[in-house]
Amino acid sequence: MDYYAEAPLIVQGDRTVLLEVNNPLYEEARDHLARFAELEKSPEYIHTYRLSSLALWNAAAAGLDADAILEGLERFSKYPLPDNVRVEIRAAISRYGRVRLLRDPSDPTRLRLTSDDRLLLMELERNKYLKPYLLERLGPHTFQVPASRRGHVKQALLKAGYPAADLVGYVRGTKMEFQLLAEMVSGGAFKIRDYQQQAAEIFWAGGSAAGGSGVIVLPCGAGKTMVGMAAMEKTQCQTLILTPNTVAVRQWQEELLDKTTLDPEMIGEYTGDRKEIRPVTVSTYQILTYRKRGTKGKNLPLEKEFPHFGIFNEADWGLIIYDEVHLLPAPIFRITAEIQARRRLGLTATLVREDGREEDVFSLIGPKKYDVPWRDLEHQGWIAPAICCEVRVPLSPERRLTYVTTERRRQYSVAAQSPAKLPILDELLKYHQGEHILIVGMYLAQLDVVAKRYAYPIITGKTSVRERRILYQAFRDGEITTLVVSKVANFAIDLPDANVAIQISGTFGSRQEEAQRLGRILRPKQDGSRAYFYSIVSQETVDQEYSANRQRFLTEQGYQYVILYADEIPEALPEAVELPTPVSESR
Repeated sequence: MDYYAEAPLIVQGDRTVLLEVNNPLYEEARDHLARFAELEKSPEYIHTYRLSSLALWNAAAAGLDADAILEGLERFSKYPLPDNVRVEIRAAISRYGRVRLLRDPSDPTRLRLTSDDRLLLMELERNKYLKPYLLERLGPHTFQVPASRRGHVKQALLKAGYPAADLVGYVRGTKMEFQLLAEMVSGGAFKIRDYQQQAAEIFWAGGSAAGGSGVIVLPCGAGKTMVGMAAMEKTQCQTLILTPNTVAVRQWQEELLDKTTLDPEMIGEYTGDRKEIRPVTVSTYQILTYRKRGTKGKNLPLEKEFPHFGIFNEADWGLIIYDEVHLLPAPIFRITAEIQARRRLGLTATLVREDGREEDVFSLIGPKKYDVPWRDLEHQGWIAPAICCEVRVPLSPERRLTYVTTERRRQYSVAAQSPAKLPILDELLKYHQGEHILIVGMYLAQLDVVAKRYAYPIITGKTSVRERRILYQAFRDGEITTLVVSKVANFAIDLPDANVAIQISGTFGSRQEEAQRLGRILRPKQDGSRAYFYSIVSQETVDQEYSANRQRFLTEQGYQYVILYADEIPEALPEAVELPTPVSESR
């Protein structure tokens, strides 16, 4: 058997791939894997990836073929690739698009489901997921399906293992003419970056049926809003923009007014404060998923159960933008299944969903169309270089006793809110004195203690939108340099000068939250300085276990993850976070 000792990969017959971290080819192999494999585990020395069907289908949709995947695996593998893995990769890639959805030229209420493989159609005819949607057979290669069930048909085909190429096309939507400005209203030149323009063009695909639906994956701070605006300029039609919160709504409005020819009368806000339907309407997932009391579980029509869902039909939208699409609530998937005739653009920093509904994003919003590794943009200077450091702190004997005698579901709260984290926080704040710092956590009582300890302003879900905006602006202006923030600050806040984030508690093992929190400090700094992301965790507890899961996201993006212990602080800080450092050995 051939053996290449210097290669970093071992590809196994169960479709797992082991990647050796301390190898000169690690980064190159990791960047290749990230295009078509899912990272499952990322301890110190060996990372485990899985060649899942969904990851391979996303790769196929983005234009990656089986030959390119296999060529890279062969180049980086210590051993010959298992034959079954070769076959399964080719099979998965070939399944994408073997079934196509097309318009029915003779009946606008129906679509045509076609395949060159008549035996495949015979197989799908018997599939329990697809069978309810099949109407008439129009020969050995074609079925008719209801146009109104376009999204449901795509979901059924994905479950059957044959994701469809949707070539039906889209409604034009009411025309809306506008342009991006070369000079911002606020002053200064404005130009869409090359990668932002490329992402928008791949989504648009020249206006053909091959484009018009899909997800763009870019780091926080890399300008996903600019991609959305570039897509809007290409479509030139009325647009509905859905965001995670009201702060994000206002930021979209400000960006559109600052960088486009749209005037204020053309931009509407549909939130708890205002209900405006205009050519560009910006709303929140929260308002759309508001449910009338007593309607849950009664199997009512969508607009009866969710009264604000009518916004989807209030205007002739030609484009719907889903900002932070990984946060899309389940009820919005239901309505999205009904509006497949409208162009749909998802924007996100990560396709990871904690509810496991990545397949619904794929089938209903669209496959991943564009992705740039975070480290690539870092090397190009578009996002700040970052150091990620976990500090492990032992529990006091008294806290340890409380922890071990507490029921499992409450142990995280006990560990995450350990007072032993505060002296470490003292040292980190002293080390980064004078810098722009965010202290982030999920427990309000813990955040209140921190805010009072240092007399820092605090932003939580109870803070009014007006007060949040005042505090964010004061931070941008340098009037305050440290903010204590809850999870409400995970999304869509623009704080370009923030360069240090200290996480004292997180939402269990959420990788998507880790992406958002790191993203808060990644906007490039005028002086070219680094960003620092710290997690303070309670050692040998579920807090440390959850942190290990969140760490997977950072590893996927290519960041080294330095591990320090309480007794190494502050002496080890300069050496650990100011210089390129190998991943620490665990104790």
